[in-house]
Amino acid sequence: MTQSPTSIEQAPEPQPAASPLTRLGEARWLLLTALFAALAAVLLYDVPSSGAFAFLVAMCAVAGFVPRRAASRRVKLNAQREIRRMWPGTGMKVTLDALPTPCFVADGRGITRYVNRQAQASYEGVKPGDPLSFSLRAPSLLEAFDRVCSTGDSERISWIEKVPTETWYEAHIAPIYMPGNTTPEQGAGLPDFILVAIQDLTENRRLERMRTDFVANASHELRTPLASLTGFIETLQGPARNDPEAQDRFLSIMLDQAGRMRRLIDDILSLSRIELKAHVRPVSTVDFAEIIRHTADALSPLAADMDVSIRVQLPDGPVRIKGDRDELIQVTENLIENALKYGHRGQFVDVELSELIDVDEHTWQLSVRDYGEGIPPEHLPRLTERFYRVDVESSRAMKGTGLGLAIVKHILTRHRGRLEVDSEAGEGATFKIKLPASEESEAIS
Repeated sequence: MTQSPTSIEQAPEPQPAASPLTRLGEARWLLLTALFAALAAVLLYDVPSSGAFAFLVAMCAVAGFVPRRAASRRVKLNAQREIRRMWPGTGMKVTLDALPTPCFVADGRGITRYVNRQAQASYEGVKPGDPLSFSLRAPSLLEAFDRVCSTGDSERISWIEKVPTETWYEAHIAPIYMPGNTTPEQGAGLPDFILVAIQDLTENRRLERMRTDFVANASHELRTPLASLTGFIETLQGPARNDPEAQDRFLSIMLDQAGRMRRLIDDILSLSRIELKAHVRPVSTVDFAEIIRHTADALSPLAADMDVSIRVQLPDGPVRIKGDRDELIQVTENLIENALKYGHRGQFVDVELSELIDVDEHTWQLSVRDYGEGIPPEHLPRLTERFYRVDVESSRAMKGTGLGLAIVKHILTRHRGRLEVDSEAGEGATFKIKLPASEESEAIS
């Protein structure tokens, strides 16, 4: 957005020099006092008239300098008033424009005097000269602004706006004192201007909520198998103490519950490790086709147990991409294993790697399709949320933790990739991932 034009800042014009008659007029009371003193000296103390006249002339000469100092003080005060009228100056504007958060400078009447570039980009139509309330309408913010104007004490407040979406904001409101004014701590003066700096806390609050939900969900997922283990242990110590058949059955269930806890802990640790290096892009070059072939071979025993065939279609040569081999194996394994577990009502799982060449990008797309029941459309946007399951009982029966697709999403984010899901009820589901292609000349690690 183009900045609103601001007025050209000019230094206060110098005051014209006062004439001798003007300076003598300004010192008239001093000269009258000197005249009376000279007359008294001549009449009462027999001082020679020539001496009194010389004294009077000397006082006139001195009087020429005393009003100059007063005039100098008036010029300085006028300059300070002019600075306040023109403020903020160029230096302050440059500083505010360099800040990444929206900033407003207003006077004590609540009139906007300056807005930085970020504020102009975030608040459409804002411009100097308008009341601050035209842009910032939160009642708590305006009340805090009035308090800072009257007390000179900084304040920090936060509020939430519901429209058009839920958004959290925090504002720091601070007084600004110009030269020649003093702060309340020094015993006098109120702020000349007020700085309002606003920060969007929505992403921070969202991450905080995600962490809270993650801890709650992880605790719940661990509590269930722990309660089951505790119950079976108490049973083995009591009623089933001398029942070998019951002991074998209970121990088998306990082993399953312990395995569930282990898988959950492994996935939590894996997700934590991936998040730690989420912003570090992989530098090694790998053969994505070989990774897919390796994963399909590793899952072939599971496919045989479920009476499903994995049909793999890959390019003839190597497919070079920048990536972490172990993490990409984790992605392909998760997608193919999910297709086998949740789409096993069909007879096939199709795995295809194809090249996509566009004007702006060159990518490789892996699609994994099953022919099962499909995923209802209302569940598609939430599939990558942690611990989210379309069918809780079915997921637990398949030994799922609810973290698999969340791990896939974080790995793809690190690899600058994307995940897309297409599904229709009764038609199965297709999971597609797109990863940037690497240069053909780069050697495979």
